[in-house]
Amino acid sequence: MIVEVVGAVIRDAAGQLLTVRKRGTQRFMLPGGKREPGEDDLTALARELAEELGVRLVSAELLGRFEAAAANEAGATVRSHAYLVEIAGEIAIRAEIEELLWINPATPPDVPIAPLLVGQILPALIALSTTTPSGSD
Repeated sequence: MIVEVVGAVIRDAAGQLLTVRKRGTQRFMLPGGKREPGEDDLTALARELAEELGVRLVSAELLGRFEAAAANEAGATVRSHAYLVEIAGEIAIRAEIEELLWINPATPPDVPIAPLLVGQILPALIALSTTTPSGSD
């Protein structure tokens, strides 16, 4: 079984990545979720961010399409379209979110992290940060 989702890559000024743990689960993952019938990626992402974190999606750029064992559905594979996003508003725990955790992609903490995030998205973010030129004065 394939579980299709959209995920939001939200980073702070220091490059920390926002992860969430949903109620009744153990693993941290990107905010986001499944599309509802008729939704495209950005519509679903905007809805999920409003529901889960109380924020508004300002912009989104596709980081990539990733696939791995699902964190919370035994025997399933999750296929995620992960977007680098800009948001507006104060981040707050809402809906099914139990906990927020900001992590350094290069040195994630010793907590349970979804296979998709630890195995593919964190390495993609590290690669992105090493290829993105920094401003020079």
